Amino acid sequence: MTHLLQTREKTHGSYPSTARLSQALKDTMKSGPNWISLSDAQAEALEMIALKIARILSGNPDYADHWDDVIGYARLARPETDAPGAADLAKELRT
Repeated sequence: MTHLLQTREKTHGSYPSTARLSQALKDTMKSGPNWISLSDAQAEALEMIALKIARILSGNPDYADHWDDVIGYARLARPETDAPGAADLAKELRT
């Protein structure tokens, strides 16, 4: 187990540092006025993206998997914007 944790620390940064940054990013996102309007899939995708950003900033920024995961989570949330009424809701929120 120790070897796995040491390997992860090289790519993901120290767990306490990454966790602190990830939680700060999530708190900032949740303070946005549209947070309550997000679907569960959108909110979860953004939270996972925040974690990946924290790993990029705390660990190895050249580790391709971090960047691929950001793209992947954004793609998972994308279909939510095609849901019935999503365009009307988005327009309403912008005005």
